[in-house]
Amino acid sequence: QVQLVESGGGLVQAGGSPRLSCAASGRTFSTYNMGWFRQAPGKEREFVAAITRSGGSTYYADSVKGRFTISRDNAKNTLYLQMNNLKPEDTAVYYCAAKTGLGILDTALYLYWGQGTQVTVSS
Repeated sequence: QVQLVESGGGLVQAGGSPRLSCAASGRTFSTYNMGWFRQAPGKEREFVAAITRSGGSTYYADSVKGRFTISRDNAKNTLYLQMNNLKPEDTAVYYCAAKTGLGILDTALYLYWGQGTQVTVSS
């Protein structure tokens, strides 16, 4: 299995550009497809972005497309989410998650989850 730890959250002004990191340990990081998800207060967890094992393909929710960029460094066992032009509606707890196999966009198929990092966007 793999252990995931997110970092990089905090209080950010609207328009800011923080970068989240997700450090992985355990089984080989490069064997997992990876995703970022978020959960706002009173809402269900939602898909934000995903990246294939090699980093060759990326996927984004419409709400973040053009503003967020997912990337990974398999040599460092780390997943990233560069967030640009943040909006108050981006306020949520952000989670990274790992899965093997197909269904990279399906939240329910992700097996391993980090503890989450809070991102709060002030207007």
